[in-house]
Amino acid sequence: MQVQEAGGSEQWTRVKKQLRAELGDDVFTSWFARVDLEEHQDGTVRLSVPTRFLKQWIQNNYNERLMGLWQRECDNVHRIELTVRGAIRPRQVTAVQPSLPAGAAGVQNAAIDTRSENIGDATHVTRAQAATAAVGRGDSASDSARDVLQGAALDPKYTFETFVEGDSNNLALAAARQVAAGGAVTFNPLYLHASVGLGKTHLMQAVASKVRNSGRKVLYLTAEHFMYKFVAALKSQSALAFKDNLRTIDLLLIDDMQFLHGKQVQQEFCHTLNALIDGARQVIVAADRAPSDLDTLDDRVRSRLSGGLVVGIQEPDFVLRRNILVSRVEAAHKSYPKFDVPDSVLDYIARHVASSGRDLEGALNRLIAHNQLTNQPITQEMAEMTLRDLVRSSEPRRVKIEDIQRVVSKHYNVTKADLLSARRTRTIVRPRQIAMYLAKVMTPRSLPEIGRRFGNRDHTTVLHAVRKIEEMARADYALAQEIELLKRMLDA
Repeated sequence: MQVQEAGGSEQWTRVKKQLRAELGDDVFTSWFARVDLEEHQDGTVRLSVPTRFLKQWIQNNYNERLMGLWQRECDNVHRIELTVRGAIRPRQVTAVQPSLPAGAAGVQNAAIDTRSENIGDATHVTRAQAATAAVGRGDSASDSARDVLQGAALDPKYTFETFVEGDSNNLALAAARQVAAGGAVTFNPLYLHASVGLGKTHLMQAVASKVRNSGRKVLYLTAEHFMYKFVAALKSQSALAFKDNLRTIDLLLIDDMQFLHGKQVQQEFCHTLNALIDGARQVIVAADRAPSDLDTLDDRVRSRLSGGLVVGIQEPDFVLRRNILVSRVEAAHKSYPKFDVPDSVLDYIARHVASSGRDLEGALNRLIAHNQLTNQPITQEMAEMTLRDLVRSSEPRRVKIEDIQRVVSKHYNVTKADLLSARRTRTIVRPRQIAMYLAKVMTPRSLPEIGRRFGNRDHTTVLHAVRKIEEMARADYALAQEIELLKRMLDA
């Protein structure tokens, strides 16, 4: 029976809010979105999670932070326990805790306190515990080692044929096609980075499907799955077989690299990466940012990932968004022959839903649902009503010229007065030109007005700066990435 102190739910809500603020949405969603409060009584907080791996990861990495946040909410909290929801493991419970009362075998408990062990470390797993875990799963060590080659399931919709090409993704697409074609390994690893919903997972699975169909060994995993399989291999004492099997594949694809945590797991990934690359086996990695920006990764892993071809996928422009919508409408016709979207509605969606291809598909799915459920035709008015929350959430924040000057000054370690001055030194001219370029592309201000805001300069000076930065960004990938970083800082 659950006995929860008054206010426990509110306290847990505040703890989660603080965790999200400290860790960011991506990390919080990965590790804490599925954590539930079960009980808060007598100074003990009991939380539940759906898997043993998640329980161990939280114990190993966030125990002290959880305790600190709970004690901030309630002074008398001295113990936090994690349970695995629905984890029925009678053999393991009998071997490890024979004195448990009847009915307690359905839940595996572990206390989070200053005495808790580092469960993620292989040196803390005894031979008896590993054997018991293998019996509880009904798996042998060799079965666990062979299981690594199964990988994650591929979505049959993610192929090269369904990927829509544009200026923002054509380099990534060309690199992916070359890898899928086989032959000599020209760049290894291939590292794709992009924000959510811009197509990096689509490209990776397209490569995996094509290579797998050619008969070569392919393994596609998310970073979280890689961690889970590695920890499982350690516990079943099949780590050597795990490594050997992993290094016999022809193509390794790791998605969501930003979620690869833990020193030992990162070391093993680095060894595997080196072995595959040295053996001329192809590796593709994807993440939400460039290797240099993954602060949680070991320096050796970052260096190895940066040594290949690093390709960013930018947000789609209007033409690409429009083409994506046309492609998805054509695909929808196969299931809904009478479904039709007027060109004006496609233009409306492409113009106002600008964040990602995934949001474009979501918008189109709403129209399909509305059309099929109400039998009403797709019109401009209906689209505006159905998509009003999506359109509102995608509206960019209004950027001011003062914001641009402030961010650029801080980034390049110059003063705002320097940007507005007549000084012509290189350390001042380049930031000034970049600031003018950003003012042109991120604000509705005219060239003369931008010139006035930068020390009463003529509009031709601003135009020259804009064209100069555009030309340099096309030829200099590092500068283009730097400008994208400044844009993200201004949009935040």
